[in-house]
Amino acid sequence: MALLFVLLIIVACVFLGLIILVQNPKGGGLAGNVGGFSNQLMGVKQTTDVLEKGTWVLALVVSLLCLFSVVFVPKATSASQRVPEKVNATSVPSGQQAPAAPVTK
Repeated sequence: MALLFVLLIIVACVFLGLIILVQNPKGGGLAGNVGGFSNQLMGVKQTTDVLEKGTWVLALVVSLLCLFSVVFVPKATSASQRVPEKVNATSVPSGQQAPAAPVTK
């Protein structure tokens, strides 16, 4: 499931980047003269509206995918949770004798 979210986020980010790069910062972009045709031929005048709406939609998609990935991707366990139970130092497995304590002077 995590891989699916990562792939969807990457694809949406690539499309978002492409749409942003197609736009002209001065407002021309694809709405400018395309191949010498006038602005009103084949609805080129509305291209900036489509690109702007596409930018907002893809930005919303990326945001929602990032938020939903927190809910659907399983949480990793920390190292402290994976530590096995502590073994009691005085406990000895059955059938064995405890070693003698060292004698100190």
